[in-house]
Amino acid sequence: MKYNALGRTQIKVSEICLGTMTWGSQNSQAEADEQLDFAVGQGVNFIDTAEMYPTTPRKAETTGLTEEICGNWLAGRADREKLVVATKITGEGNADIRDGARVTGKSIREALEGSLKRLKTDYVDLYQLHWPNRGSYHFRQYWKFDPTNLKPENIDQEITDILGEVQSLQKEGKLRTFGLSNESAWGTQKWVTIAEQQNLPRVVSIQNEYSLICRIFDLDLAETSIMEDVGLLAFSPLAAGPLSGKYLDGNVPAGSRRAQQDGLNGRYTPQSQKAIGLYGDIAKKHGLNFAQMALAFCLTRPFMASVIIGATSMDQLRTNIAAKDIQLSQEVMDEIQAVYRDYPMPM
Repeated sequence: MKYNALGRTQIKVSEICLGTMTWGSQNSQAEADEQLDFAVGQGVNFIDTAEMYPTTPRKAETTGLTEEICGNWLAGRADREKLVVATKITGEGNADIRDGARVTGKSIREALEGSLKRLKTDYVDLYQLHWPNRGSYHFRQYWKFDPTNLKPENIDQEITDILGEVQSLQKEGKLRTFGLSNESAWGTQKWVTIAEQQNLPRVVSIQNEYSLICRIFDLDLAETSIMEDVGLLAFSPLAAGPLSGKYLDGNVPAGSRRAQQDGLNGRYTPQSQKAIGLYGDIAKKHGLNFAQMALAFCLTRPFMASVIIGATSMDQLRTNIAAKDIQLSQEVMDEIQAVYRDYPMPM
């Protein structure tokens, strides 16, 4: 297992991170415990969750259950200081969490303290803003994104307020670092600039979607990430399942994400299916497991801090973690690039 620095800190995270958003809906406590034990045994030291999880499906009555499951496993562990535990505060608009209010310094404290109780720990290593107050073009909002009503002065004030509270919580020992999620290049730079101008905590990471069929990070965000040392934590690197090959030839396995949500939040469309099929052909041609090829590709990216994998079965987890040992040949990389050129934004 390789380890990368979180931003400009001394904290090292495994290049594979264990995601948790199915725990409490598709996975039980016992199954989560088994996943965690195996992942840590394979060198994974990085666990990512969120106060709003599980999300498969997302229900008001299960809010926080994933953190509780993580906390039950974490409780009393002698190796807690060797683990990097990340969670997130829910952004504006989710009506069943703090009435959907905008994130503020005050709500950062309230939310974090709730997460700490559920996680049964005194601190989190990385606390993340799940999405920005001003909204986001992520999750297939590209086609209607409109920033014309933004008021930069209000954004500056909000960032200052939030980072000020983060700094206070750091001094109290309740969190170590702060990161972003579902952000843009402009937004990320804003957080970095204000932190530097006002001597406030600098963001260390950005958790955005990234996969063979979702590569918008390769453009402006890649430049910001590399130049400002804000590493990507890639979520949905298998596009919620299609890049594992499980849905090729029209298959919809019982209990799978597509069995619950056919379009996978806009990821599984006629256009994306064409690109997925071509990437699958590359894996087949070179004798590669499709999921491992897709994950190994993500691990080659120069801005990648960690790739977040999720699994509902131990077989999936073993396969996905083993991607760390896959080296893609130049021929495979060239063929991937050729498909990318033809299908740069297939969903």
